Amino acid sequence: MKIDVKDIVLDVSKYLEKEVILQGWVRNHRKQKEFGFIDFSDGTCFGTIQLVYDNSLENFDSITKIKVGSSLEVTGTVIKSQGSGQEFEIKVSNIVLVGDCPDEYPIQPKRHTREFLREQAYLRPRTNLFNAVFRVRSIAAYAIHKYFQENGYVYFHAPLITASDCEGAGQMFQVTTLDLERVAKSGKVEYDKDFFGKMAALTVSGQLEAETFAMAYKKVYTFGPTFRAENSNTKTHASEFWMIEPEIAFCDLSQNMDIMEGMLKYVVKYVLENAKAEMEFFDKFVEKGLLDKLNKLLTSHFTRISHHDVITILKEAKVKWEFAPEYGEDIAKEHEKYITEYFNGPVFITDWPKDIKAFYMKLNPDGETVAAVDLEVPGAGELMGGSQREENYDKLVKRMDELKMEKDSMDWYLNLRKFGGCPHSGFGMGFERLLIYLTGVENIRDVIPYPRTPGNCEY
Repeated sequence: MKIDVKDIVLDVSKYLEKEVILQGWVRNHRKQKEFGFIDFSDGTCFGTIQLVYDNSLENFDSITKIKVGSSLEVTGTVIKSQGSGQEFEIKVSNIVLVGDCPDEYPIQPKRHTREFLREQAYLRPRTNLFNAVFRVRSIAAYAIHKYFQENGYVYFHAPLITASDCEGAGQMFQVTTLDLERVAKSGKVEYDKDFFGKMAALTVSGQLEAETFAMAYKKVYTFGPTFRAENSNTKTHASEFWMIEPEIAFCDLSQNMDIMEGMLKYVVKYVLENAKAEMEFFDKFVEKGLLDKLNKLLTSHFTRISHHDVITILKEAKVKWEFAPEYGEDIAKEHEKYITEYFNGPVFITDWPKDIKAFYMKLNPDGETVAAVDLEVPGAGELMGGSQREENYDKLVKRMDELKMEKDSMDWYLNLRKFGGCPHSGFGMGFERLLIYLTGVENIRDVIPYPRTPGNCEY
């Protein structure tokens, strides 16, 4: 019977002493004079299963020549393991070489650096680390959809090509069909002759469009790729990444924080329950104490404190800061770390200075701060950011004028405030940043299949 390795792992008693057919790849091959062992993986679960063969097989000599990386079809009997390290193994009766692999195959059974494996990105899912990372990526993505679907949200597909800059930062990749060599020679860009008749770019966020759908469905979310033309080479920045962005009508900042906390705990719990082998691997080989950190999060109280009060705590701390904390300014990584340790758990920092936040955030009565929130978690710092959106038409127009933003192309967004507007809120979470937190793998290049960073667009 043709089955997957996962079937055996889930219920070995069902297959003991039965003949099965497996299809997969060789991870390692240890040959002796009269017998041999093959570490075999078919990708359906974490880890490998051991194939045992001996010289009673007619094709023993050809089996001994099978190389690491080759694909096989294996016929054999599931038996209790005679050695240590595994509960069961496959006693081989026949092996068919489906796809050979040369000796220069890069993923040999030895320790490879993550930098080397980035250069072999198309092969790195065949290693234990990246097999675990990308399975957890899949499970976490499912958990996110499951949370929102179970809670009555409509999944909204935001456009990837847009004419609006959500953050107002201008760090956007332009999309054009114009002849760039001709543009360079003429020194003039004729956007009216471009494909869309205007300047267009890859989206930095689906939030603004999601707000329009929240005004019809009440609760929506986006989960898709976003792009930033930011020339940054840090461990947490990429030019292409995925974002989760819910938008909820009739929702204030306090309710927004409830949703942020509920979603995060749901996803963490789901991953811990459905990727046990992978999470144990991360805990043992990637980040010691990872499981304790994540399990603690599930029962943690999430502190809520204003930006002003956070700065006060930081200023009163007997710490020599690399970057001095200041009222009215952003906080640094060292501040994020301190404040989560100070409260011994996750912290919602609210009511940020308006001058360092986006134009669409609701102005607080003090006229100096906005109803914005960042979630800081132990061991990772900022994980999510959100706000109550400004629902007052005149205040939003005034804020856009202060920032010298062009309003004509944003009339559709402003009209939301005129055509049956209401208080509404939302937040964004970088999916890769969540994966860094879940796996302990600290570089964004190692939690996204094919990273796009400055100077790097391979595959």
